[in-house]
Amino acid sequence: QVQLVESGGGLVQAGGSLRLSCAASGRTFRSYAMGWFRQAPGKEREFVAAINWSFGRTYVADSVKGRFTISRDVAKNTVYLEMNNLKPEDTAVYYCAATSQTLYRVSAYYTARTYHYWGQGTQVTVSS
Repeated sequence: QVQLVESGGGLVQAGGSLRLSCAASGRTFRSYAMGWFRQAPGKEREFVAAINWSFGRTYVADSVKGRFTISRDVAKNTVYLEMNNLKPEDTAVYYCAATSQTLYRVSAYYTARTYHYWGQGTQVTVSS
């Protein structure tokens, strides 16, 4: 069974920074891509960032480009989301996601249904 365990959320003032981590475990799990999504109250889950596990190529939503960086540590099977210059509109529950299936289209990285494994979510609250 695949498990994704997130950590690093919390309360921060606008302009501050947080670093989210997501560790993947599972005896036979080999990740093809991992990503971060977020969901604010009353809103749909939205894509934040994703990374191709083998090549490290990253995909980042326009709304966070230049402020958020996704990276991975292959040896630790962990993906990170470095969030800088946080804004109140970044407040949401952040979810880690992973898939072991090959993705042939770039658009697939941005789509929630692409990912078969999800973490429990971690709350990020940015105060103004």
